[in-house]
Amino acid sequence: MRAGLMRRCAPLLAGLLLAACATTPPPQARLGLKLAPAALGASISVQQHLQVERNGRTDDLDVALQVEPDAIDVVGLAFSQRVLTMHYDGKELTSWRHMMLPSQVRAEDVLEDMQLTLWPAEAIAAALPPGWRVAEQGAHRTLFLDDQPIMQISYSGTPRWSGTVVLDNLRYRYKLTIQFAAPTD
Repeated sequence: MRAGLMRRCAPLLAGLLLAACATTPPPQARLGLKLAPAALGASISVQQHLQVERNGRTDDLDVALQVEPDAIDVVGLAFSQRVLTMHYDGKELTSWRHMMLPSQVRAEDVLEDMQLTLWPAEAIAAALPPGWRVAEQGAHRTLFLDDQPIMQISYSGTPRWSGTVVLDNLRYRYKLTIQFAAPTD
């Protein structure tokens, strides 16, 4: 029963973790962005509910994210089962993935989208290669490649890891909605 469920869920898992393309993106499409955990400027421990919309399909994933000055840790769950873990210490990214998770779901891409969404625009701008730039105005952030918008991000709250964040990837045509759980006392 469990193996059958995982076989049926494999396509869902691919979409959940931002596998926006069926193939590996062209080299210029991904930045290879790996900012230092301390560049966030805060320590956070949050729970998120992710919703990925692509090609008329919507998939969901629950994520626990912890960022300390020396490390980032991520655990992704689908149907209450762990499907991905990541640890990044500012130098090395290690990850574990469920065996049914397609190879196109890369921890590097998940880390990059997370950092483009949550890290300060100044930290992102300092790490961008030539041709790329980030612009931020109020509750909106846009990533450009050669002055063409690639990604638009909207925030409903401050800090960036509160409320709802909507990431619209214009290049790969997917929309990611991140709902942060309210902290408990």
